[in-house]
Amino acid sequence: MRFSITYGQLFTLITLVWTAVSFVLYARLNEVRRAQIWRWLCVYICLAVIARFVYFPWHLESGLIGHLHFDAARILPLRLNLVPFVHLFDPYEGWLRNLIGNIAMFIPVGIFWPLCFGKLNRVWKVVLAGFGYSLLIELSQLLFYERSTDIDDLICNTLGVLLGALLFFSIRAIRRKRKERQA
Repeated sequence: MRFSITYGQLFTLITLVWTAVSFVLYARLNEVRRAQIWRWLCVYICLAVIARFVYFPWHLESGLIGHLHFDAARILPLRLNLVPFVHLFDPYEGWLRNLIGNIAMFIPVGIFWPLCFGKLNRVWKVVLAGFGYSLLIELSQLLFYERSTDIDDLICNTLGVLLGALLFFSIRAIRRKRKERQA
């Protein structure tokens, strides 16, 4: 079994699922505020941007984003690296961009997820949720022979979530102290 997916198709799928989930969530709420809609939109944008960079080639093909290819006959052998930081000792071209990109790409997750999901009210909860999300992405990449699953990506993505969460909760704490002083 073989097929290809374009980013447009994946983006459409993300949008449809996001819309359906949003309608269900909004139906449960008595009142929907504009601020909440903007927060949810930021989470949606995080998901769409992350999907772009983790599943599709960085370089453009004839000015377009390349396809994601699935071929059941080519899944094995798995492209899997379970040795942490191997590229620090055996660098490849673009390893630093990959390292920084994996961290930076997940900082917004650490910022916007606690804004939208009330149960993510502690740094460790946000980091655990971000780790789970990153793990899901890394495991799903095993299905696509042109992608690879790397423990370094999982570590860097989780570090990005941690940095974002620390920033979010620090700003929240500063705002609370400021309000207490004014009261």
